[in-house]
Amino acid sequence: MPLYLMFVLPFAYFVIFHYAPMVGNLMAFEDYSIVKGFFHSPWAGTKYFRQFLTDPYFWQVVRNTVLINLYSLIFYFPSSLIFALLLNELQQKVFKKFIQSITYIPHFLSTVVVVGMLVNFLSIDGLINEVVKLFGGEAKTYMSMPQWFRTIYVGSEIWQGIGWNSIIYLAALTTIDPQLYEAATMDGANRWRKLLHITLPGISTVVTIMLLLTLGKMLSVGFEKILLLYSGPTYETADVIQTFVYRRGLIDSDFSFAAAVGIFQSVLAFALVISANQISKKLNGSRLF
Repeated sequence: MPLYLMFVLPFAYFVIFHYAPMVGNLMAFEDYSIVKGFFHSPWAGTKYFRQFLTDPYFWQVVRNTVLINLYSLIFYFPSSLIFALLLNELQQKVFKKFIQSITYIPHFLSTVVVVGMLVNFLSIDGLINEVVKLFGGEAKTYMSMPQWFRTIYVGSEIWQGIGWNSIIYLAALTTIDPQLYEAATMDGANRWRKLLHITLPGISTVVTIMLLLTLGKMLSVGFEKILLLYSGPTYETADVIQTFVYRRGLIDSDFSFAAAVGIFQSVLAFALVISANQISKKLNGSRLF
């Protein structure tokens, strides 16, 4: 009985905050009116889905969303794995713990603080431009340059998450039998050979699961950070699906259109996870579900 009582709160949390709000998806198929509510607003069918697919900004926001996530997948995802592998090779325990502590700290900084730091560092008289001028370069307004937005975003994500995300890989590394390394040493294997033939195969299942979870969020970008970072001049590379929904749904009060775009994004993300899961199952037998 006590176990069931402990289950009540998390169950209530998911019902109230995750499943009950799904009723709001009805807005995507209605000409929603706040006065009439979900169940009495006139039916609109797929009107808002077609409206989004023919919107002039459709390809721009989808392209920006995919590219930012693709860059994150290429650079951000392996950064934690590489960092964990390097950290695992350290022999000095005190130094290893110091490095871990330093790299964990950025994860606990709020998005507002991180963006504030970026704005200060990248301002015309900020630290980055001072270093550039020190080496004979010219100061630039990086925050208003569209070509720099994705680099700034992905770079800040790596800095903020590399240490924290490495925890799961470090935990997986501890499950590898030390006798395998001892046997490899006796056979004359160097560190590179041990990495390729023992370490990576030993954590391949964890890496696959983490990759699948990352693909599940492929169309979801850090909304708060982008909202705080982007501006009019950077819209062409910074405007993503979530910021587009924010402007149309909350600022323009076009709730039905915003709900339709949200469902469109969720369906694509679901299809991506299912596809990646099946591909992973066929390639190496590892899967998320």
